[in-house]
Amino acid sequence: MGRRRRRRSPLSSIYSFLVTWLILSAFFPLYRLWGLLLVGGVSAAAAYAIGKLAGQKESAGTKKTASREQKAQNTTSARNQAPAAEAEPPRTTSQRVGKTAAEKKSYGPEIDPIVEEGNKALAEMGRLYMSIQDTEVRGKINEIMRITDKIVQDAIADPSDIPQIKKFMNYYLPTTIKLLNSYDRMSAVGVEGENLDKSMKNINDMLDAAIVAYKKRLDSLFANQALDIETDIDVMNTMLAREGLTENRDFVVQESGGH
Repeated sequence: MGRRRRRRSPLSSIYSFLVTWLILSAFFPLYRLWGLLLVGGVSAAAAYAIGKLAGQKESAGTKKTASREQKAQNTTSARNQAPAAEAEPPRTTSQRVGKTAAEKKSYGPEIDPIVEEGNKALAEMGRLYMSIQDTEVRGKINEIMRITDKIVQDAIADPSDIPQIKKFMNYYLPTTIKLLNSYDRMSAVGVEGENLDKSMKNINDMLDAAIVAYKKRLDSLFANQALDIETDIDVMNTMLAREGLTENRDFVVQESGGH
């Protein structure tokens, strides 16, 4: 395309010279020296002016094309360099309900420390999630954060679980964060080594065990609720049977036979 653009300027100059020569030759005597010089000079001037104008337009068009190409290259480069979108780590309890530090709701003297400590732990794990580049480890951190947040919420929903939650908050959670910080520091070294690789693998394996333990802890927090639910169901079935509102007729017969 560059060669075609360079040919346009000479051709336009030649065309303009010839057209000007033909037009002026109709009005001036070319057989006289002064007429020949006049027509030739005016035609040459017209050819130069047209060629210069065409060159300016071509230069402006070339700059615009180059600018568009550069913008396209910059856009493509930015897209290629943009990191792949990843799931955001879970938000803290305060972030979820849209509360700022000055607007935090108080749940009571026993629950507030747990919520505050839980939010700090989630914030630190969120930082580690963004710092660590290994996608497998990040997925495990995300799962640990999800379960941790549910455990913190359970302290609000069922204060009777606070003793179990405190044990979780005082040991299991801080130890997990400590090991994740160690993994983050070792992965940032950027050098492979037997000790580094072994330690990082051990931490990665520990995260699997931690996820299982966290899930079991969360499930155990619902033991009291499960017992209450079973008791309510038994009471409901007994009342329905006494009123004859159930299909289980055996219970009704036994009750009447006893009287």
